[in-house]
Amino acid sequence: MASNLTQRVLFAVVAIPAALGVVYWGGWLLVVLVAVVAALGARELYQIARRQGVEPLQRVGLASALALPVLTYLNVLGRPGLAEWGWFAGGLWLLVVLAVALWRRGPGERPFAATAATLFGVLYPAGLVSFLIPIRHAGFGLASWAGAWLVFFPLVITWICDTAAMFAGKAISGPKLWPAISPGKTWAGSIAGVLGALASVPLLDALVMRRLGIALPVGQGLLFALVLGIVGQVGDLAESLYKREVGLKDSSGLIPGHGGVLDRFDSLYFVLPVSAALYRLFGVL
Repeated sequence: MASNLTQRVLFAVVAIPAALGVVYWGGWLLVVLVAVVAALGARELYQIARRQGVEPLQRVGLASALALPVLTYLNVLGRPGLAEWGWFAGGLWLLVVLAVALWRRGPGERPFAATAATLFGVLYPAGLVSFLIPIRHAGFGLASWAGAWLVFFPLVITWICDTAAMFAGKAISGPKLWPAISPGKTWAGSIAGVLGALASVPLLDALVMRRLGIALPVGQGLLFALVLGIVGQVGDLAESLYKREVGLKDSSGLIPGHGGVLDRFDSLYFVLPVSAALYRLFGVL
């Protein structure tokens, strides 16, 4: 436990400032980072599929995962016609995947499962994480602390929620939240996580958000944290469900002390699109 915690801390010391710097600068540097994270997440999901005897169309899936953040950014930049053609491009992409499945997977090679895994491997780790881009760039250009903290506000809330849930769960124990999916999680930890999320809002407002002029009104901020404290834990459980099905503890060993990309972003896959929707509801985006 101590060794794992040490690895987590050391990784965070390096990764968090680097991530903050990339998000602060934004632009194509951020798009490249999001695209790499998306492709690595898709790759891990395809590895999970293989453990069930399903062979996804990996090259098509990884290329699509890399392309999705790029297309998202071009849409944010308002490239002429891109938004109008989005539905058509999505339909054509689906036809390409189906055509490749017809070509590469015979009836005995589980073509339906292979196609479904390929599509899900793009939409889940790439589509959801791409919401980070419009959050960062909807109202701010390059090198903007305000734009960066619109991204980090939900991220920090989620990290505080996760940390409070972990320590409270170990300290208090008690009834399990969902033992069939995640045996280590307890109701006490889950409630503590939501309370930690709520408590983080006035702290972040005082230290960062008000100084940058982007703080939400108190009621909206608390609602924001309450929703994220819940959906972030749902995202964690959703990823655990897939790992539990194939008997995995971690999606990979890529990140020291954290497992894989799916393990690190499990909550954020749910938090980012919900944050974008709430920001839109509150008139931020």
